[in-house]
Amino acid sequence: MPLLLSPYGTREILVFGFLGAALGVGAWLLFPPLAVVPALGILFLLNFFRDPARRSPAEPDVLVSPADGTVVEISTSHEDSFLKGEAVKIGIFLSVFDVHVNRSPCAGVVKAIRYTPGQFRDARQVDCGKVNEQNAIHIEGSVPVVVTQIAGAIARRIVCAIRENEPLEKGQRIGMIKFGSRTDMYIPKARLGDLRIKLGDKVKGGETVLARIS
Repeated sequence: MPLLLSPYGTREILVFGFLGAALGVGAWLLFPPLAVVPALGILFLLNFFRDPARRSPAEPDVLVSPADGTVVEISTSHEDSFLKGEAVKIGIFLSVFDVHVNRSPCAGVVKAIRYTPGQFRDARQVDCGKVNEQNAIHIEGSVPVVVTQIAGAIARRIVCAIRENEPLEKGQRIGMIKFGSRTDMYIPKARLGDLRIKLGDKVKGGETVLARIS
């Protein structure tokens, strides 16, 4: 699959790429080995904003991961904002080395988007989903789900690239969280068939099946 760069990082790639190149040239002129440092910075930048192509499974009754990362939470909670009932919550932590593009877990329509300002605690903490800056997206498909983009201690900008009433395909890009962060997904407990993941699993956005719905 070809390696692509996310358009959500165009500004950062241009600005910091130019600065890195300028520093690299200056370092090379002063002391060539120092040029390695800005070169590594540019490589990190390109790696962070990579956006590889993904192929989502065609089965209509499966939900795919909305993000790359590690499953750090599987719990049952009451989702009050949109689902209005008990839901299974799946929390995915994204390190700075993971792909940070978010994708829709299912085909459907964006029913609502709600941005909430907040703190910037470590995205690995369980309570970060309650106090950190976040953006909740309610998607109505064969089953209603909520995907929440949560900023972390390093991440300071959430990109939401979709609008209310917009139709989505499974695996479609819906935005990005810049730098270390977390993405949570809520599934109505009554509609959950079975989970396909466990704590500690590594998942790929738009590709890894998280659950089958009933």
